[in-house]
Amino acid sequence: MAEKHVYRFGFDANGNNVTEVAGESVAEAKWITGGKGANLAEMANIGLPVPPGFTITCQTCVAYSSAGNVWPEGVLDEIDEYRKDLEERMGKKLGDSEDPLLVSVRSGAPFSMPGMMDTVLNLGLNDDSVQGLIKQTENPRFAYDSYRRFVQMFSDVVMGVSGQLFEDAIAAKKAEKGVKLDTELDADDLKDLVATFKQIFADNVDAEKYPEVLVDGKIEFPHDPLVQLRLAEQAVFGSWNTDRAILYRKQNKIPDELGTAVNVQVMAFGNKGNTSATGVAFTRNPADGTNERYGDFLVNAQGEDVVAGIRNTEPIADLPKVPGLEEAGKELFHVFEILEDHYADMMDLEFTIEQGKLWMLQTRVGKRTALSALKVAIQMYEEGRISKEEAVMRVAPEQLDQLLHPQFDPKADYKVIAKGLNASPGAAVGAVVFSSADAEAYAEAGKPCILVRWETTPDDLHGMVAAEGILTSHGGKTSHAAVIARGMGAPCVCGVDALQIDAVNKVCTVAGTDITLHEGDVISIDGTTGDVILGEVALVRPELGGDLQTILDWADEVRLNADRGRVIGVRANADNPADAQLSKDNGASGIGLCRTEHMFLGERKQLIQNFILADDDAVKADAVEKLGAAQKGDFLEMFKAMDGMPVIVRLLDPPLHEFLEDPRDLDVEIAKEEAEGKDVSEKKALLAKLDSFQEANPMLGLRGCRLGLVYPELNVMQVKAIASATAELQKQGLNPKPEIMIPLVAFEEELALVREVVEENIKAVAEEYGVELDIPVGTMIEIPRAAITSEDIAKHADFFSFGTNDLTQMGLGFSRDDVEAAFMPLYLDKKICKTNPFATLDKGVAKLVKMGVEGGHAGNPDIVCGVCGETGGDPESIHMYYDLGLDYVSCSPYRVPIARLAAAQAKIEANGGAEKVAK
Repeated sequence: MAEKHVYRFGFDANGNNVTEVAGESVAEAKWITGGKGANLAEMANIGLPVPPGFTITCQTCVAYSSAGNVWPEGVLDEIDEYRKDLEERMGKKLGDSEDPLLVSVRSGAPFSMPGMMDTVLNLGLNDDSVQGLIKQTENPRFAYDSYRRFVQMFSDVVMGVSGQLFEDAIAAKKAEKGVKLDTELDADDLKDLVATFKQIFADNVDAEKYPEVLVDGKIEFPHDPLVQLRLAEQAVFGSWNTDRAILYRKQNKIPDELGTAVNVQVMAFGNKGNTSATGVAFTRNPADGTNERYGDFLVNAQGEDVVAGIRNTEPIADLPKVPGLEEAGKELFHVFEILEDHYADMMDLEFTIEQGKLWMLQTRVGKRTALSALKVAIQMYEEGRISKEEAVMRVAPEQLDQLLHPQFDPKADYKVIAKGLNASPGAAVGAVVFSSADAEAYAEAGKPCILVRWETTPDDLHGMVAAEGILTSHGGKTSHAAVIARGMGAPCVCGVDALQIDAVNKVCTVAGTDITLHEGDVISIDGTTGDVILGEVALVRPELGGDLQTILDWADEVRLNADRGRVIGVRANADNPADAQLSKDNGASGIGLCRTEHMFLGERKQLIQNFILADDDAVKADAVEKLGAAQKGDFLEMFKAMDGMPVIVRLLDPPLHEFLEDPRDLDVEIAKEEAEGKDVSEKKALLAKLDSFQEANPMLGLRGCRLGLVYPELNVMQVKAIASATAELQKQGLNPKPEIMIPLVAFEEELALVREVVEENIKAVAEEYGVELDIPVGTMIEIPRAAITSEDIAKHADFFSFGTNDLTQMGLGFSRDDVEAAFMPLYLDKKICKTNPFATLDKGVAKLVKMGVEGGHAGNPDIVCGVCGETGGDPESIHMYYDLGLDYVSCSPYRVPIARLAAAQAKIEANGGAEKVAK
């Protein structure tokens, strides 16, 4: 059977549902007809009023793009067949001068990408069909308003003509007529604008790029609706590969190879007078999860008016109160309930009311903030719609970053200078910038900024990503700024009417005050309250609690339940008592990595330098003794904070030169003093010693276990500090559980020799204190050879901890300190690497981990395996680690809640997924 490229949805001429579903479910269909097409079909099948249409598949987009924007053989004929079918179903034809069919052409990818791709409305209008529209509606103003909108949108979206040229023309016409609003222009004014818009089109379209618009050698707006349709379909496919769409996919980890569908749908008009309206709504509050009607609508408007922020919208809750819209409003609220019952989730929807008749144009699972995701998941479980496991699956781990990010300090004293809509929660402080380019420049310079715009557009995405927060003077809670900010987890305040923005001159005034904001002035915004504050407000990081704690508790129930599959723990990487306590507060079950080298910084740096550089044995011995005493004090506090929980302490790992001054700085100092005639002999001797510690490849040199073999006194000092701290706490009645990790092992003989020294010193301390010390000794698997020979190494180890930073570095031959600046952006751009391998586990490195785990268990069936690299806190990597058989992951203290949730989700997926509906 030949591949099918087009599917229809909606009813036929007799009112019968003739929808074709691409798959057995919405979840399956979305990969073929995109999320929008799949959900339009689904709504039609459950009896909701959906304007009929057809969908061209995502696979067609991929084939079209891959062939250099050439349509696959036979597809155009198939599309034409479905276009004729739609005309037959509606009893109307595109371009008809008596009763024209008008359609919208809209994108629809498998994953929601709000505002990132293109839409064309009112397609099919020309000088003939507009007369037919007038005959049918007896409303010339409506007809010419639709026509001018079509010319404007088609020129901008399809042909690339600047939208500002049309806005300027509208402004000029309003000035000429002495009116302020578009709705005050009459039919003749709008007819004049159509002519003006066509001239703008003719003056600005590239005929070489679009030969279809040439008529007798002149550029003309296309009259043929079939040409309009073909160009619009191609433009929607092309919008999949715009810069903003590519950036959005990168930010949201959406694969580039999926493509977008094209939905051709009969137009429903919300601009047919005061009994018509259009809107965007959510079945619950996407900002905080409150179970309420949420969204915006406009009377006598089309859809783009709502999201563009051109007119002030009305709250959706007021819709049934508007004369002429009462029944449609009640029906819409009933649709809210139908959609939630059917999808068992909070839904985002678009609708149009045409002269009192409700039409559903789109629905999808609503994008929401972390706060809302938590609350809605809990509500859905409590309402019996979903199971507890499905509730855990409903919250994206990455979203938790929003809740763990700073908020205004409740003790801070500040004055609100303006207030807007609380569009996306969280607080941000930064310098005012008025363009996305400036936001990027500030971010690159390491300066936090707030992007201040009249309203954002899809082209602002790169600036929104760079900014700490977004502030707009227009737009509602479903505007572009609000929707994108919520999806990104960025604080956003929108619709601040008091802001009068002059983006060209980079200045903004606050109405009713004498406050003027210039680029670079610092402001603070609170996306939870909608407050705007002049100056910097202190920020605080919130503690776990409320809905977040509930979901994490549910996640832990799943993650730690041995009866429901293998248990996976979550530990933290912490190097001091404060971080240890934070890790515990965030739900860590232990410390997976304590990097002792971090304890040698600050005032202790001089001690380690004395040890490294001294020629006198007594000086070395004194430095070691003082370091040991300092380390013991740290371990006492850390073990006390984590009482009863494992704390893996890694022996000294980095090359010694990292503790020394840069010899090049000393070289410059010597040159200056020599020029001044000073005696520099001592400094030259020091320089020679510093140079002696420099290595060509320090990360592959004298470090890790090699360091302990060359300087055994360092290992002795550290082991005694660990063991004596443990012994003292045991005598106090506590239950410290340290484990000693030997780093950078490549040969089993290395581990055997170092372990022997470790155990001798643990035994000596135990005898000294008169206690029994059971301190497991393991190693870090971070060299490919160690992973390959793990069966042999495991004979000398109680545990393995995979250090994926070095394992990635050595496995790929990438220097993690250099690749970001050297070539990683290029590799990501060219898809050589799909993700940064230092952020998300590479599949090749994953195979090394797999070999390490399997070999480890072969050499020691009781061995415990964990991971402590950067990828230990990455949700995608955590799923891989669960499948690889690791017993725990370890990550930054701040990412512990994220890892707890991701680990539970990994377990649920590994066990076949969650039952969606509670039993």
